[in-house]
Amino acid sequence: MDLENHYNKLWSQSLQKFRSNEFKFDPLINSKDDKRYGVTLLARPSEEVKQNISDALEEIRSVAPHQYYYPESDLHITILSIISCYDGFSLDQIDPVDYEKVVQYAINSISPFEIEFRGLTASPSCILVQGFPSSNQLIDLRNELRELFKDASLQHSIDKRYQLQTAHMTAIRFKESFENTERFINKTTELRDRSFGSCVLDEVELVGNDWYQQKEKVESIAKFSLSKQKV
Repeated sequence: MDLENHYNKLWSQSLQKFRSNEFKFDPLINSKDDKRYGVTLLARPSEEVKQNISDALEEIRSVAPHQYYYPESDLHITILSIISCYDGFSLDQIDPVDYEKVVQYAINSISPFEIEFRGLTASPSCILVQGFPSSNQLIDLRNELRELFKDASLQHSIDKRYQLQTAHMTAIRFKESFENTERFINKTTELRDRSFGSCVLDEVELVGNDWYQQKEKVESIAKFSLSKQKV
């Protein structure tokens, strides 16, 4: 996939909707009625990258204060959503050890890989930080996981919503109408090409998580170190 073109297309389509005030708001943000839960394999960016993103989010917050901004602790790259969040799921319905074994097998041939985080893109419901992997390691890991879970008799919903191909991070979700849509559009456009830095991902984590990956609701199942081969 040509990530640059893909992100540009997402931005262009979303910007058109923003200008028509066609935002998709999430009514469940911070709601006690939100019981969605699932299982995800993810990675965390470096502290420097998180700080750079946080600085940009504060700039956007200054013109659009009432949206949902991901705190640094919750920023993540989804490697693969193993069980997409749904109401009624809990970790006691599965044996996490079985999932650990599959992930451990999948990462045996995967070395640490670098991702450059540069620029913003969007969907009608959120603002995303663009990620650009420097190698095919992320693609290889996802494909290996898909094959292994396809052959395993374990609950999963991989690719049921859509096939994950990018390396983005969700940074803002839209919660309610904007006081000044034009100021929001201008500010995000201004930050469209900002560099947030690069980092090497050498660890992935299997977690139980809510829809927003909120730190207080995430349950760590296992952490895995990638093979210490040359990046």
